[in-house]
Amino acid sequence: MFTFSNIQQYHSDLKADKISCVNAVEFYFESINANDKLNAFVTLFYDEALYKAKQLDENRKNNQPLKKLHGVVIAIKDVICYKNHLVTAASNMLSSYISTYDASVVKFLLEEDAIIIGTCNCDEFAMGSSNENSVYGPTLNAKDQSKVSGGSSGGSAVAIQAKLCMISLGSDTGGSVRQPADFCGVIGLKPSYGTISRYGLIAYASSFDQIGIFGHTIQDVALVLEVISKKDDFDSTICSNEQLADISNRLVSSVKFRVGFFKQFIEHPSLDKEIASQIKNKLHQLKEMGHEIIELEFKYLDFLVPTYYILTAAEASSNLSRYDGIRFGHNANETTKNLDEFYKLNRTSGFGKEVKRRIMLGNFVLSSGYFDAYYTKAQKVRQLLIDETNNIFNQCDIILSPTSPTTAFSIGEKFKDPLSMYLADIFTVFANLTGTPAVAIPQFEHSNGLPFGVQLITKRNDELTLLQFSNILMQKN
Repeated sequence: MFTFSNIQQYHSDLKADKISCVNAVEFYFESINANDKLNAFVTLFYDEALYKAKQLDENRKNNQPLKKLHGVVIAIKDVICYKNHLVTAASNMLSSYISTYDASVVKFLLEEDAIIIGTCNCDEFAMGSSNENSVYGPTLNAKDQSKVSGGSSGGSAVAIQAKLCMISLGSDTGGSVRQPADFCGVIGLKPSYGTISRYGLIAYASSFDQIGIFGHTIQDVALVLEVISKKDDFDSTICSNEQLADISNRLVSSVKFRVGFFKQFIEHPSLDKEIASQIKNKLHQLKEMGHEIIELEFKYLDFLVPTYYILTAAEASSNLSRYDGIRFGHNANETTKNLDEFYKLNRTSGFGKEVKRRIMLGNFVLSSGYFDAYYTKAQKVRQLLIDETNNIFNQCDIILSPTSPTTAFSIGEKFKDPLSMYLADIFTVFANLTGTPAVAIPQFEHSNGLPFGVQLITKRNDELTLLQFSNILMQKN
């Protein structure tokens, strides 16, 4: 019986001929088929994954050295391009689009001999917090199938939660890796903006989007980060960060960290009382371990969600304007009187309700009468947040906070109330607005039986501190 604990052990077992890559691939396909009700996957690449596994097994027999991700079975979110494979962004707009190129992250994974097993379900064009906006239907939480998996990367989170792969990739625009990771009780990392190339990631909001990683252990997540955080000439926003080159071997630390927390987060009326209590207990536990606990004031909490949705909707309306049925996307193939009607028909039938809502909001805040009142002010607030964040990290090394106000909610509970859904992002959008790295770490089980954890944030380009402290929390859990 194949079992997986971490990549290091997996490679040890491969070297000892206890298992093979073929065993691993077959096991995961059997698991996916057995859990198809979860609706975690959009497409599966059975034949080519099995072919790659056989090749890798043969390479080992010929004593070829193992690359960093040799035989590691990985799933990617359905917004990441993989050459000659379907990528739909879970939308009718791209229902038949076959990618003509590899995203840079896919290229980096394949260069290290990873096996890509399939693409994962998500909210349409990564817009949502529950994975209910997918044209394929919602992804169900494996812990309780009446609950949402979180979004927008819900399929990628459940793929790890239900042990349907070893690693999965998602994208995080305002918490879309960390929130589903929290709902599903797995690790979800969003690196600093510009750490991982966005080339080949279908854009939602370009100055916010960042590819993130789901995994079972910090060591595995760090290793994948090491592989995919390479310089890329196709993405001008990439920032070089030398500490990432060997980060997976530098996770053990005896340093006592300065851990800050926002009183306004912990005492926020939307935060579940049990979550608040457990986080306070965790801070007390860390203090007993010798870490310095610092209470921080944060005066911009009420501005986070409005600023985030104004700016991301504006960028989304621009990014999605290319999907008109001529350049890209769904063509309704109906006779129309003029070009405007043609565009309208294609976009109306191609996009779902939530995507249309955000395009409309984006067009509104960018319109001539409201540009300064909304978009310009939101950009000013974003700069204030960045300046405030720089000051905060002069006082502490790490911010510890809730990831979500609640545990996973019921399917349909917030679906007809978009404002309630948007407010669920209150604790995660901070990291995207400021470009800082953040990770969701599973820690607790609620009295309702569902998992939840904490969110950790460090200053920009300090993934080393983030993952070292995350490692401490996972070991003490």
